[in-house]
Amino acid sequence: MGRFTLPRDLYHGKGALEALKGLQGKRAIICVGGGSMKRNGFLDKAVDYLKEAGMEVELFEGIEPDPSVETVMRGAQVMADFKPDWIVAMGGGSPIDAAKAMWIKYEYPETTFEDMCKVFGLPKLRTKAHFCAIPSTSGTATEVTAFSIITDYEKGIKYPIADFEITPDVAIVDPDLAETMPAKLVAHTGMDAMTHAIEAYVSTANCNYTDPLALWAIKMIQENLVKSFGGDMEARAQMHDAQCLAGMAFSNALLGIVHSMAHKTGAAFQGGHIIHGAANAMYLPKVIRFNSKDETAKKRYGEIADFMKLGGSSDDEKVDLLIQYLRGMNDDLKIPQSIKNYADGGVIADTSMVPEEEFLSKLSDIAANALLDACTGSNPRQPSQEEMEKLLKCCYYDTEVDF
Repeated sequence: MGRFTLPRDLYHGKGALEALKGLQGKRAIICVGGGSMKRNGFLDKAVDYLKEAGMEVELFEGIEPDPSVETVMRGAQVMADFKPDWIVAMGGGSPIDAAKAMWIKYEYPETTFEDMCKVFGLPKLRTKAHFCAIPSTSGTATEVTAFSIITDYEKGIKYPIADFEITPDVAIVDPDLAETMPAKLVAHTGMDAMTHAIEAYVSTANCNYTDPLALWAIKMIQENLVKSFGGDMEARAQMHDAQCLAGMAFSNALLGIVHSMAHKTGAAFQGGHIIHGAANAMYLPKVIRFNSKDETAKKRYGEIADFMKLGGSSDDEKVDLLIQYLRGMNDDLKIPQSIKNYADGGVIADTSMVPEEEFLSKLSDIAANALLDACTGSNPRQPSQEEMEKLLKCCYYDTEVDF
Protein backbone atom coordinates (compact mmCIF):
# COMPACT_ATOMS: atom_id res chain seq x y z
CA MET A 1 0.00 0.00 0.00
CA GLY A 2 1.32 3.42 -0.95
CA ARG A 3 0.66 6.82 0.54
CA PHE A 4 0.51 10.26 -1.08
CA THR A 5 0.39 13.26 1.28
CA LEU A 6 0.29 16.98 0.53
CA PRO A 7 -0.77 20.10 2.46
CA ARG A 8 -4.52 20.49 2.96
CA ASP A 9 -4.48 23.83 1.12
CA LEU A 10 -1.99 25.38 -1.28
CA TYR A 11 -2.43 29.01 -2.28
CA HIS A 12 -0.40 30.12 -5.29
CA GLY A 13 0.12 33.06 -7.61
CA LYS A 14 1.03 36.70 -7.11
CA GLY A 15 -0.47 38.14 -3.95
CA ALA A 16 -1.20 34.73 -2.44
CA LEU A 17 0.32 35.89 0.87
CA GLU A 18 -3.05 37.48 1.56
CA ALA A 19 -4.40 33.97 2.26
CA LEU A 20 -3.05 34.42 5.79
CA LYS A 21 -6.18 36.47 6.48
CA GLY A 22 -8.20 33.27 6.23
CA LEU A 23 -6.40 31.35 8.98
CA GLN A 24 -8.49 30.79 12.09
CA GLY A 25 -6.87 30.84 15.52
CA LYS A 26 -5.93 32.92 18.56
CA ARG A 27 -2.12 33.13 18.46
CA ALA A 28 0.40 32.80 15.64
CA ILE A 29 4.18 32.73 15.80
CA ILE A 30 6.10 33.71 12.66
CA CYS A 31 9.52 32.08 12.21
CA VAL A 32 11.88 33.91 9.84
CA GLY A 33 15.54 34.03 8.90
CA GLY A 34 18.15 36.71 8.47
CA GLY A 35 16.08 39.71 7.52
CA SER A 36 15.22 39.67 3.80
CA MET A 37 11.53 39.17 4.55
CA LYS A 38 11.63 42.21 6.83
CA ARG A 39 13.68 44.36 4.46
CA ASN A 40 11.33 43.68 1.57
CA GLY A 41 8.17 44.30 3.56
CA PHE A 42 6.79 40.76 3.51
CA LEU A 43 7.13 40.19 7.24
CA ASP A 44 5.08 43.30 8.03
CA LYS A 45 2.45 42.20 5.53
CA ALA A 46 2.24 38.76 7.14
CA VAL A 47 1.88 40.26 10.62
CA ASP A 48 -0.86 42.60 9.42
CA TYR A 49 -2.77 39.80 7.68
CA LEU A 50 -2.65 37.59 10.77
CA LYS A 51 -3.80 40.43 12.98
CA GLU A 52 -6.61 41.07 10.52
CA ALA A 53 -7.53 37.40 11.06
CA GLY A 54 -7.89 38.25 14.76
CA MET A 55 -4.68 36.68 16.03
CA GLU A 56 -2.04 37.81 18.48
CA VAL A 57 1.35 37.57 16.74
CA GLU A 58 4.82 36.73 18.08
CA LEU A 59 8.04 36.77 16.02
CA PHE A 60 10.98 34.38 16.17
CA GLU A 61 13.66 35.97 14.01
CA GLY A 62 17.26 35.29 13.00
CA ILE A 63 17.11 31.61 12.07
CA GLU A 64 20.48 30.94 10.46
CA PRO A 65 21.21 29.14 7.18
CA ASP A 66 21.58 25.42 7.87
CA PRO A 67 19.73 25.76 11.19
CA SER A 68 21.25 24.15 14.27
CA VAL A 69 19.84 21.85 16.92
CA GLU A 70 20.35 24.70 19.41
CA THR A 71 18.20 27.09 17.36
CA VAL A 72 15.46 24.47 17.19
CA MET A 73 15.44 24.02 20.97
CA ARG A 74 15.46 27.78 21.57
CA GLY A 75 12.54 28.33 19.22
CA ALA A 76 10.56 25.50 20.77
CA GLN A 77 10.93 27.16 24.17
CA VAL A 78 9.57 30.44 22.77
CA MET A 79 6.61 28.49 21.42
CA ALA A 80 6.09 26.79 24.78
CA ASP A 81 5.91 30.21 26.44
CA PHE A 82 3.68 31.86 23.81
CA LYS A 83 1.43 28.83 23.11
CA PRO A 84 0.57 29.48 19.45
CA ASP A 85 -2.12 27.54 17.64
CA TRP A 86 -0.55 28.50 14.28
CA ILE A 87 3.13 28.27 13.39
CA VAL A 88 3.86 30.36 10.29
CA ALA A 89 7.32 29.88 8.76
CA MET A 90 8.44 32.15 5.95
CA GLY A 91 11.65 32.59 4.00
CA GLY A 92 14.08 30.07 2.55
CA GLY A 93 14.25 26.40 3.40
CA SER A 94 16.17 27.03 6.61
CA PRO A 95 13.51 28.88 8.66
CA ILE A 96 10.79 26.53 7.44
CA ASP A 97 12.84 23.43 8.26
CA ALA A 98 13.77 24.83 11.66
CA ALA A 99 10.15 25.67 12.44
CA LYS A 100 9.08 22.13 11.56
CA ALA A 101 11.51 20.73 14.12
CA MET A 102 10.44 23.36 16.68
CA TRP A 103 6.85 22.25 16.09
CA ILE A 104 7.72 18.67 17.10
CA LYS A 105 9.46 19.81 20.30
CA TYR A 106 6.63 22.25 21.11
CA GLU A 107 3.98 19.54 20.85
CA TYR A 108 6.10 16.92 22.66
CA PRO A 109 8.52 18.71 25.04
CA GLU A 110 10.12 15.44 26.14
CA THR A 111 11.20 14.61 22.58
CA THR A 112 14.96 14.64 21.96
CA PHE A 113 16.62 15.54 18.67
CA GLU A 114 17.60 11.88 18.33
CA ASP A 115 13.91 10.95 18.62
CA MET A 116 13.06 13.40 15.83
CA CYS A 117 15.55 11.72 13.50
CA LYS A 118 13.85 8.30 13.64
CA VAL A 119 12.60 8.00 10.07
CA PHE A 120 8.80 8.11 9.93
CA GLY A 121 8.67 7.59 13.68
CA LEU A 122 7.06 10.79 14.97
CA PRO A 123 3.93 10.90 17.12
CA LYS A 124 0.77 12.65 15.90
CA LEU A 125 1.16 16.40 15.64
CA ARG A 126 -1.54 19.13 15.58
CA THR A 127 -2.49 18.61 19.19
CA LYS A 128 -1.41 22.20 19.89
CA ALA A 129 -0.80 23.96 16.55
CA HIS A 130 -1.18 23.83 12.80
CA PHE A 131 1.59 24.80 10.39
CA CYS A 132 1.70 27.24 7.46
CA ALA A 133 4.80 27.50 5.24
CA ILE A 134 5.61 30.39 2.90
CA PRO A 135 8.76 29.92 0.75
CA SER A 136 10.81 32.83 -0.57
CA THR A 137 13.28 30.66 -2.50
CA SER A 138 12.60 28.29 -5.39
CA GLY A 139 14.31 25.06 -4.46
CA THR A 140 13.76 23.21 -1.20
CA ALA A 141 9.95 22.91 -1.54
CA THR A 142 9.85 22.26 2.19
CA GLU A 143 6.46 24.00 2.17
CA VAL A 144 4.93 20.79 0.75
CA THR A 145 7.26 18.07 2.04
CA ALA A 146 7.55 15.61 4.88
CA PHE A 147 11.20 16.56 5.45
CA SER A 148 13.34 18.94 7.47
CA ILE A 149 17.14 19.24 7.50
CA ILE A 150 18.82 20.23 10.79
CA THR A 151 22.58 20.50 11.38
CA ASP A 152 24.43 19.12 14.38
CA TYR A 153 27.48 21.36 14.32
CA GLU A 154 29.31 19.37 17.01
CA LYS A 155 29.27 16.33 14.73
CA GLY A 156 29.49 18.31 11.49
CA ILE A 157 26.52 16.39 10.07
CA LYS A 158 23.18 17.45 8.58
CA TYR A 159 20.33 15.21 9.69
CA PRO A 160 17.09 14.78 7.74
CA ILE A 161 13.90 14.54 9.76
CA ALA A 162 11.40 12.53 7.72
CA ASP A 163 7.75 12.01 8.61
CA PHE A 164 4.42 12.85 6.96
CA GLU A 165 3.39 14.46 10.26
CA ILE A 166 5.56 17.50 9.46
CA THR A 167 3.97 18.07 6.05
CA PRO A 168 2.53 21.58 6.46
CA ASP A 169 -1.22 22.10 6.68
CA VAL A 170 -1.11 25.20 4.46
CA ALA A 171 1.43 26.25 1.82
CA ILE A 172 1.49 29.74 0.30
CA VAL A 173 3.54 29.81 -2.92
CA ASP A 174 3.66 33.50 -3.83
CA PRO A 175 6.18 34.42 -6.57
CA ASP A 176 6.41 37.97 -5.26
CA LEU A 177 8.68 36.66 -2.49
CA ALA A 178 10.99 34.90 -4.95
CA GLU A 179 11.68 38.09 -6.91
CA THR A 180 14.06 39.21 -4.16
CA MET A 181 16.50 36.30 -4.64
CA PRO A 182 20.05 37.14 -5.78
CA ALA A 183 21.21 35.32 -8.91
CA LYS A 184 23.52 32.91 -7.08
CA LEU A 185 20.65 31.79 -4.86
CA VAL A 186 18.46 31.33 -7.95
CA ALA A 187 21.12 29.01 -9.37
CA HIS A 188 21.65 26.90 -6.26
CA THR A 189 18.00 26.53 -5.32
CA GLY A 190 17.07 25.80 -8.92
CA MET A 191 19.51 22.92 -9.20
CA ASP A 192 18.25 21.64 -5.85
CA ALA A 193 14.78 21.50 -7.42
CA MET A 194 16.11 19.76 -10.54
CA THR A 195 17.80 17.17 -8.34
CA HIS A 196 14.59 16.63 -6.37
CA ALA A 197 12.62 15.94 -9.52
CA ILE A 198 15.20 13.62 -11.12
CA GLU A 199 15.83 11.65 -7.94
CA ALA A 200 12.08 11.31 -7.32
CA TYR A 201 11.55 9.93 -10.83
CA VAL A 202 14.20 7.19 -10.47
CA SER A 203 13.58 6.47 -6.78
CA THR A 204 12.52 2.94 -5.89
CA ALA A 205 9.44 4.51 -4.24
CA ASN A 206 8.21 6.30 -7.39
CA CYS A 207 4.60 5.72 -8.41
CA ASN A 208 1.92 6.87 -10.85
CA TYR A 209 1.07 9.79 -8.56
CA THR A 210 4.62 11.15 -8.32
CA ASP A 211 5.92 10.55 -11.87
CA PRO A 212 3.83 13.25 -13.63
CA LEU A 213 4.81 15.84 -11.00
CA ALA A 214 8.51 14.98 -11.35
CA LEU A 215 8.52 15.07 -15.16
CA TRP A 216 6.57 18.32 -15.44
CA ALA A 217 8.85 19.95 -12.86
CA ILE A 218 11.90 18.87 -14.90
CA LYS A 219 10.39 20.38 -18.05
CA MET A 220 9.57 23.67 -16.30
CA ILE A 221 13.06 23.89 -14.79
CA GLN A 222 14.65 23.14 -18.15
CA GLU A 223 12.65 25.98 -19.71
CA ASN A 224 12.94 28.56 -16.95
CA LEU A 225 15.93 28.19 -14.61
CA VAL A 226 18.64 29.79 -16.75
CA LYS A 227 16.22 32.57 -17.74
CA SER A 228 15.39 33.17 -14.08
CA PHE A 229 19.11 33.28 -13.28
CA GLY A 230 19.40 35.99 -15.94
CA GLY A 231 16.71 38.13 -14.28
CA ASP A 232 13.55 37.14 -16.18
CA MET A 233 10.81 37.55 -13.54
CA GLU A 234 8.17 35.60 -15.44
CA ALA A 235 10.61 32.68 -15.57
CA ARG A 236 11.24 33.16 -11.86
CA ALA A 237 7.51 32.88 -11.16
CA GLN A 238 7.45 29.66 -13.20
CA MET A 239 10.41 28.33 -11.20
CA HIS A 240 8.56 29.00 -7.95
CA ASP A 241 5.80 26.66 -9.13
CA ALA A 242 8.25 24.15 -10.63
CA GLN A 243 10.17 23.66 -7.40
CA CYS A 244 6.90 23.11 -5.56
CA LEU A 245 5.85 20.39 -8.01
CA ALA A 246 9.26 18.75 -7.57
CA GLY A 247 8.68 18.88 -3.81
CA MET A 248 5.31 17.19 -4.11
CA ALA A 249 7.02 14.43 -6.09
CA PHE A 250 9.98 13.77 -3.80
CA SER A 251 8.05 14.13 -0.56
CA ASN A 252 6.12 11.05 -1.63
CA ALA A 253 8.62 9.23 -3.87
CA LEU A 254 11.63 10.02 -1.65
CA LEU A 255 15.15 10.81 -2.90
CA GLY A 256 18.52 9.17 -3.45
CA ILE A 257 22.23 9.34 -2.78
CA VAL A 258 22.80 12.76 -4.35
CA HIS A 259 21.05 14.08 -1.28
CA SER A 260 22.73 11.59 1.06
CA MET A 261 26.13 12.84 -0.09
CA ALA A 262 25.06 16.50 0.02
CA HIS A 263 23.78 16.09 3.58
CA LYS A 264 26.98 14.48 4.81
CA THR A 265 29.47 16.75 3.03
CA GLY A 266 27.63 20.03 3.65
CA ALA A 267 28.98 20.76 7.12
CA ALA A 268 31.95 18.38 7.19
CA PHE A 269 34.85 20.68 6.31
CA GLN A 270 36.69 23.41 8.20
CA GLY A 271 36.80 25.91 5.31
CA GLY A 272 33.04 26.48 5.30
CA HIS A 273 29.77 24.96 4.18
CA ILE A 274 29.21 23.36 0.80
CA ILE A 275 25.89 24.98 -0.12
CA HIS A 276 23.24 22.30 -0.47
CA GLY A 277 22.01 23.19 -3.95
CA ALA A 278 25.55 23.54 -5.28
CA ALA A 279 26.45 20.15 -3.80
CA ASN A 280 23.47 18.57 -5.54
CA ALA A 281 24.43 20.22 -8.83
CA MET A 282 28.00 18.91 -8.60
CA TYR A 283 27.05 15.38 -7.52
CA LEU A 284 23.99 14.75 -9.71
CA PRO A 285 25.81 13.93 -13.00
CA LYS A 286 28.12 11.50 -11.16
CA VAL A 287 25.25 9.75 -9.43
CA ILE A 288 23.30 9.43 -12.68
CA ARG A 289 26.30 7.65 -14.21
CA PHE A 290 26.59 5.38 -11.13
CA ASN A 291 22.87 4.57 -11.01
CA SER A 292 22.63 3.96 -14.76
CA LYS A 293 24.46 0.66 -14.28
CA ASP A 294 21.07 -0.45 -12.94
CA GLU A 295 18.90 -1.26 -15.98
CA THR A 296 15.65 0.03 -14.49
CA ALA A 297 17.26 3.32 -13.50
CA LYS A 298 18.91 3.65 -16.92
CA LYS A 299 15.52 3.25 -18.61
CA ARG A 300 13.97 5.91 -16.40
CA TYR A 301 16.82 8.35 -17.01
CA GLY A 302 16.18 7.71 -20.70
CA GLU A 303 12.52 8.63 -20.20
CA ILE A 304 13.61 11.90 -18.58
CA ALA A 305 15.86 12.64 -21.55
CA ASP A 306 12.97 11.89 -23.92
CA PHE A 307 10.67 14.24 -22.02
CA MET A 308 13.34 16.94 -22.24
CA LYS A 309 13.70 16.20 -26.00
CA LEU A 310 17.46 15.69 -25.71
CA GLY A 311 17.65 13.06 -28.47
CA GLY A 312 19.49 9.74 -28.44
CA SER A 313 18.55 6.37 -29.97
CA SER A 314 19.42 4.15 -27.00
CA ASP A 315 19.14 4.50 -23.24
CA ASP A 316 22.92 4.65 -22.99
CA GLU A 317 23.01 7.60 -25.41
CA LYS A 318 20.13 9.27 -23.58
CA VAL A 319 21.97 8.99 -20.24
CA ASP A 320 25.06 10.54 -21.82
CA LEU A 321 22.97 13.42 -23.21
CA LEU A 322 21.22 13.99 -19.87
CA ILE A 323 24.55 14.18 -18.04
CA GLN A 324 25.94 16.49 -20.70
CA TYR A 325 22.88 18.74 -20.42
CA LEU A 326 23.07 18.98 -16.62
CA ARG A 327 26.78 19.80 -16.72
CA GLY A 328 25.98 22.49 -19.25
CA MET A 329 23.37 23.93 -16.88
CA ASN A 330 26.00 24.08 -14.15
CA ASP A 331 28.26 26.03 -16.50
CA ASP A 332 25.44 28.41 -17.45
CA LEU A 333 24.64 28.96 -13.77
CA LYS A 334 28.31 29.41 -12.81
CA ILE A 335 28.28 26.40 -10.46
CA PRO A 336 31.51 24.36 -10.09
CA GLN A 337 31.61 20.82 -11.49
CA SER A 338 33.61 19.43 -8.56
CA ILE A 339 34.52 19.97 -4.91
CA LYS A 340 38.10 20.57 -6.04
CA ASN A 341 36.94 23.76 -7.77
CA TYR A 342 34.44 24.83 -5.11
CA ALA A 343 35.10 28.00 -3.12
CA ASP A 344 33.15 29.31 -0.13
CA GLY A 345 29.85 30.75 -1.29
CA GLY A 346 29.53 28.28 -4.15
CA VAL A 347 31.74 30.03 -6.69
CA ILE A 348 34.22 28.44 -9.10
CA ALA A 349 37.86 28.68 -8.03
CA ASP A 350 41.24 27.15 -8.80
CA THR A 351 41.88 26.61 -5.07
CA SER A 352 39.19 24.62 -3.27
CA MET A 353 37.60 25.54 0.03
CA VAL A 354 38.15 21.84 0.84
CA PRO A 355 41.86 20.92 0.77
CA GLU A 356 42.59 17.50 -0.70
CA GLU A 357 44.27 16.32 2.49
CA GLU A 358 41.23 17.16 4.61
CA PHE A 359 38.86 15.55 2.10
CA LEU A 360 40.81 12.30 2.02
CA SER A 361 41.19 12.17 5.80
CA LYS A 362 37.40 12.44 6.25
CA LEU A 363 36.38 10.38 3.24
CA SER A 364 35.72 7.09 5.02
CA ASP A 365 33.55 8.64 7.73
CA ILE A 366 31.59 10.78 5.24
CA ALA A 367 30.91 7.73 3.07
CA ALA A 368 29.75 5.70 6.07
CA ASN A 369 27.45 8.50 7.20
CA ALA A 370 26.05 8.91 3.67
CA LEU A 371 25.20 5.22 3.53
CA LEU A 372 23.20 5.65 6.75
CA ASP A 373 21.35 8.73 5.49
CA ALA A 374 17.56 8.48 5.23
CA CYS A 375 17.72 9.14 1.46
CA THR A 376 19.98 6.18 0.63
CA GLY A 377 17.35 3.46 1.01
CA SER A 378 15.30 4.64 -1.98
CA ASN A 379 18.25 5.07 -4.34
CA PRO A 380 17.94 2.67 -7.31
CA ARG A 381 21.44 1.24 -6.86
CA GLN A 382 22.74 0.55 -3.37
CA PRO A 383 26.43 1.41 -3.06
CA SER A 384 28.92 -0.38 -0.84
CA GLN A 385 31.27 1.54 1.44
CA GLU A 386 34.01 1.20 -1.18
CA GLU A 387 31.73 2.39 -3.98
CA MET A 388 30.51 5.38 -1.97
CA GLU A 389 34.12 6.41 -1.30
CA LYS A 390 34.94 6.07 -5.01
CA LEU A 391 31.87 8.11 -5.92
CA LEU A 392 32.81 10.88 -3.52
CA LYS A 393 36.31 10.93 -5.00
CA CYS A 394 34.80 11.36 -8.48
CA CYS A 395 32.82 14.30 -7.11
CA TYR A 396 35.97 15.80 -5.63
CA TYR A 397 38.23 15.40 -8.67
CA ASP A 398 35.56 15.49 -11.43
CA THR A 399 36.69 12.11 -12.75
CA GLU A 400 34.59 9.56 -14.65
CA VAL A 401 32.42 7.05 -12.76
CA ASP A 402 33.37 3.68 -14.29
CA PHE A 403 32.19 1.23 -11.63
